[in-house]
Amino acid sequence: MDFRIADTFTASLARLTGDEQKAVKTTAFDLQLNPASPGNSFHKLDQAKDKNFWSLRVSSDLRLIVHKTPGSLLPCYVNHHDKAYDWAERRKLETHPKTGAAQLVEIRETVKEVLVPVYVPAELPAPRKAPKPPLFADKSDDELIGYGVPAEWLNDVRQATEDSLLLLADHLPAEASEALLELATGGKPRVAQPATSVTNPFDHPDAQRRFRVMTNVEELQRALDFPWEKWTVFLHPEQRQWVERDYTGPARISGSAGTGKTIVALHRAVQLARTHPEARVLLTTFSDTLANALHTKLKRLIGSEPRLAERIDVHSLNAVGLRLYKSHCGPVNLARREVVQELLEAAAKTVGGHKFSRHFLLTEWEQVVDAWQLASWESYRDVARLGRKTRLPEAQRAVLWSIFERVRAGLQAQKLTTHADLFTALASAWAKSKHPPFDFAVVDEAQDISVAHLRFFAALGADQPNALFFAGDLGQRILQPPFSWKSLGVDIRGRSRNLRINYRTSHQIRLQADRLLGPEVSDVDGNAENRNDTVSVFNGPPPVIRVLKDETEEEVAVGSWLAEQSKAGLRPHEIGVFVRSPAQLNRAKAAVAASGLPFKVLDEHVETLNGHVSISTMHLAKGLEFRAVVALACDDEIIPLQQRIETVGDDADLQEVYDTERHLLYVACTRARDHLLVTSVKPASEFLDDLLN
Repeated sequence: MDFRIADTFTASLARLTGDEQKAVKTTAFDLQLNPASPGNSFHKLDQAKDKNFWSLRVSSDLRLIVHKTPGSLLPCYVNHHDKAYDWAERRKLETHPKTGAAQLVEIRETVKEVLVPVYVPAELPAPRKAPKPPLFADKSDDELIGYGVPAEWLNDVRQATEDSLLLLADHLPAEASEALLELATGGKPRVAQPATSVTNPFDHPDAQRRFRVMTNVEELQRALDFPWEKWTVFLHPEQRQWVERDYTGPARISGSAGTGKTIVALHRAVQLARTHPEARVLLTTFSDTLANALHTKLKRLIGSEPRLAERIDVHSLNAVGLRLYKSHCGPVNLARREVVQELLEAAAKTVGGHKFSRHFLLTEWEQVVDAWQLASWESYRDVARLGRKTRLPEAQRAVLWSIFERVRAGLQAQKLTTHADLFTALASAWAKSKHPPFDFAVVDEAQDISVAHLRFFAALGADQPNALFFAGDLGQRILQPPFSWKSLGVDIRGRSRNLRINYRTSHQIRLQADRLLGPEVSDVDGNAENRNDTVSVFNGPPPVIRVLKDETEEEVAVGSWLAEQSKAGLRPHEIGVFVRSPAQLNRAKAAVAASGLPFKVLDEHVETLNGHVSISTMHLAKGLEFRAVVALACDDEIIPLQQRIETVGDDADLQEVYDTERHLLYVACTRARDHLLVTSVKPASEFLDDLLN
């Protein structure tokens, strides 16, 4: 007998309390080990339309809904008695009439009315506003059924508008709702193809996304302990085309947080390794932390294919650069930032550059002189200084160049190399080589790579088909100033795609977080990322934004909110708490302690701990996901950070500071899947007004 679990089961399990989940898991293990055991208290559901639905007693009130046939056991849902029975009475497991794939379908006749959802009061239409037109009125029955829409729901689908689509999607099979969301945002969903060679409806690829075969207790244990793991490597069929496509040059996938960019990058690396058996593939990102997360996801995706994994190198960019430099160019001593700072200060005193602040000198060196590898007065005098908008007369530039010349001489005297030097040397070496170290490079979080990094990639394969693939979100750029990719030979125009469907973050959280950024973000080369047409695939409660009178009140409010989330069934490791800077970590620790939940403060390795709430700065939030998130201490002068504002010498540079500070808060808020709390002490950050308006 085949034992499977449905994704609806793991989703319902995650909503229960910790003790309830333990009881359900015990029952599921017993059912898998001995389906015929007399201890399995099955009850026939007389009111269910699907006569293969049975109820299995877990406790005095908990019931596990199982679809049971002579050849298959399928746990489908778990909840308290009445809710579990109600779910089963409104569902049936059937075979898609076109593809032959198994799907769980809600019975239309049980739904009396589909109400238009209200997400936030600001979205309510004006009383006299004309009704919005239906989205799918021109679609034929055959086309809609081909997308997985059950026949009894065709009329509702044709009447769906922008306002009612999300609520309607909750009633449809997942493959149908995702196809309709793709249509609504201007895409063209893949039409499911009939599986002529598949006789078991569970063996169809579409069904395998929803129903997982469990071959042993260990596999079931992993599936129930970490149900979110399926999301870390899940590739939606609509994204597959961007993974499998051939590109004539560099390509980039963009999209707001939660749209699956990292998953596309991950699958792209695997696809390249599979289709080019002798090739070496670099899968990289800008930090060791994110590279470790990529490596974990890669193991989940191809854990059973060790030889494939051997040809995919997963490292941070700086780690890759250091390794390659040592093997091809020899030993290297990297210049620490503190050493560069000392050289800058000494040079400034020598040439009378006291009018320039320490911060300005360091960033001018890092973002202009070192980044672009400027080696002469003429090159510095004429550089466009993209991202560094403070106006500098030629006389001031001359003084600055005399400072930077001394810094270069000081580094050379100490035989020190910067990361920009290192990658520039590697780029020069690969430009002359017929045998680069990698055949393909896939780069995640590409919005935060540097000028020198991009030069390195350009040398690896800017003019080769399929050689370079980038994934990133301009709205999450927090580390690097903007610069022109095209000027460095990496031209993605015509090969850039925006992902529009958000699978990770609820509609309500995504909608408010996007207000921090505006409807469109563009890069220096004119490539635009439009956020107006992004759609989340599920609903959730509206974010809670609270401005408290003092830190004590904030501590109590956050502690109470966290305790409520725990009581509602969230486990501690499904909760993240973020603050702007290390200076606010004590406020976060006090608030979590008030909830009674254990916690761990994350370091640069960002290793979360099972059974513990994660606390970290917003800079370390990249790549993390939680069911509930608190963005705490969002006070005036904390975000945007007053120390950064005080270092600004020009209004144009001030805008760059504000942009990256907004991006930080956006990153923190979009780590949440279902629940978001944003708090501050009066006076609150001005960004909270943007979130609310």
